[in-house]
Amino acid sequence: MADETQQNNAHERIQKLRDEIEHHSYLYYVKDAPEISDAAFDSLLRDLDALEKKYLQFLDPSSPTQRVGGAVATQFTPVQHAVRMYSLDNALDTDELEAWMDRMESHFGRFVPVVCELKIDGSSIALTYDNGSLVMAATRGDGTTGEDVTVNVRTVRDVPLQLASAGKGSIVNLDAPVEVRGEIYMSKASFEKLNRQAAKEGKPAFANPRNAAAGSLRQKDYHVTAERDLSTFIYAIADEANITATSQWELLAWLRECGFHVNPDVVRCEKRSEVLDFCKHCLEMRDSLPYEIDGVVVKIDSFAQQRELGFTSRAPRWAIAYKFPPEEKTTLLRDITVQVGRTGALTPVAELDPVRVAGSVVARATLHNSDEVARKNLRIGDTVVVRKAGDVIPEVLGPILSLRPEDSVPWQMPMSCPSCGSLVVREEGEAVYRCVSLDCPALAKERLIHWASRNALDIEGMGEEIVTRLLATGKVADVADYYKLTEADLANLDMNRVNREGEPILLGEVVAKKLMVALDESKTRSFARVLFGLGIRHVGKTTAELIVHAYPSLEALSKASVEELSAIPGVGLVIAESVHSFLANETNQAVLARLKDEGFALVEEIVEVGEQPLEGLTFVLTGSLVESGMTRDEAGERLKALGAKVSGSVSKKTSYVICGQDAGSKRTKAETLGVPILTERQFLRILDEKQAPAELGM
Repeated sequence: MADETQQNNAHERIQKLRDEIEHHSYLYYVKDAPEISDAAFDSLLRDLDALEKKYLQFLDPSSPTQRVGGAVATQFTPVQHAVRMYSLDNALDTDELEAWMDRMESHFGRFVPVVCELKIDGSSIALTYDNGSLVMAATRGDGTTGEDVTVNVRTVRDVPLQLASAGKGSIVNLDAPVEVRGEIYMSKASFEKLNRQAAKEGKPAFANPRNAAAGSLRQKDYHVTAERDLSTFIYAIADEANITATSQWELLAWLRECGFHVNPDVVRCEKRSEVLDFCKHCLEMRDSLPYEIDGVVVKIDSFAQQRELGFTSRAPRWAIAYKFPPEEKTTLLRDITVQVGRTGALTPVAELDPVRVAGSVVARATLHNSDEVARKNLRIGDTVVVRKAGDVIPEVLGPILSLRPEDSVPWQMPMSCPSCGSLVVREEGEAVYRCVSLDCPALAKERLIHWASRNALDIEGMGEEIVTRLLATGKVADVADYYKLTEADLANLDMNRVNREGEPILLGEVVAKKLMVALDESKTRSFARVLFGLGIRHVGKTTAELIVHAYPSLEALSKASVEELSAIPGVGLVIAESVHSFLANETNQAVLARLKDEGFALVEEIVEVGEQPLEGLTFVLTGSLVESGMTRDEAGERLKALGAKVSGSVSKKTSYVICGQDAGSKRTKAETLGVPILTERQFLRILDEKQAPAELGM
């Protein structure tokens, strides 16, 4: 009887400690308003841990002591989302945002209330609770299928392992799982700390907090995730039918009651002017926030009105993401260095004082060519304005002339190659200077990387680091040397790094085996891909296909004159001269002969051209083709086989844009230009019935 009483008392004490710890965790990690010291909190946690170890029958996976420890991470098992996780359509300026509000007003006959929330620059997450306990955490994945990252997410301190009782009272059926959704992010301070540590350890820095958060979420060792100091903002529910809330505003209040971290900068707007004012306010306060944002999400408040509007194939009609304009910062132009590309092109690069722009630190930016440097009037020592084109690619806009040093001088392109010292040339009509030395090591490296790239020979795993080491150790000098490598050559490749014991790190047998398989598979690639992979100047993927269609073997192509090559539609004199001179070069002939000896056929199978129902039509593909599982390259080949032209950009000449899942700016441009948009299902029907969209009533 005494033992039973003791156990009951222990159980009661354990429950009280858990509730108390969860309460203080919420105050500390969510409200940022701790009531007790860190030492007191740690003391409570130790008391609970001691009791749970003594009374193992009361150990619970939802206990605060189980956040780190006990479980072993899975290899990210696929998780099928019960309700699809959609993307959002973007408004790239206030005009597009107002156009969306116009559509909403037109539909409802008036402006209906909306909720405006900060667009957190993080990684989407779905959290499932069963009977109030966290049972599953999954990444967004492709929106339909994500990955199980439960073990890692349990280490994120502001994720409640158990819903607070106040929130559970609003759940209609506790026996049914409840899935909430939001964003996992890394604060600016944590991101900077992570990169400082990476620099100390000689590891590459993360590009931005978003990538750091996503990478931390997918760590195989949950201890690493626990150390990364991740946080969350929760703002959605997969199915609102299981709770009493009837609007987004009520949902956010319910999420707070449950113990979730809900962003405080949220407003409910009843006038469109309030929406525009909030967007302006958020843009102004962007830099002062402790985390990165890249816009504002505007949602129709009422769930009933959301259901009335429904979804397109990729996004809800009842919400839109207003994206901030590109952020501009000033910094110092310390130097202009020159890089040598695979075709010998010399590219000036701005070396900048590191500055944070649109979520990541920018320290370098391409200046394209010497004419561009002169046009922008850039000089070493200038204070320059930097932004990210499309919030992605760093770009130097120009100098602030009033801050220019008095002793600055105009920059000049060096007349010798920085890699091999050979004289550089600038051909008539071209903007770039080039190194033309076949012995230039910079050209060799870039050509080797290009040969292994996805659209060329697609040698999976043969990245820049491995290529650099193969060159440095003398194991390869040209692309034919790849096929002389043995598994031992690769396994014993010194990666120019050491482990904790100071021993050199080798590439290893596992990677070596995979690379040998990939090298062997690359021998089966088409002649067109080989021609593209050789890195012949001016010859892109599409041009290589045009040339091989006219001359389907190396033997036939080598005999073709410049005049014959230039007569190929879409080729022209400049490309013809480049191909002819490349194939006439004895060094290049020797490389091609060695490739043939290694098993490359260097012959394209001639396929009889069938129906060409899409002749004269130009298509652009964007987004992921989920239903068919095709890559965009594969889909493009299917369209070309029916006579279509496939382009990489949208213009007024585009006939149709095929939009898969997560279609981006190309869809927006198509809508702006009035170019017809097709779904993936319509695209598959075109392939199946071999008819033009107009003939199918599209």
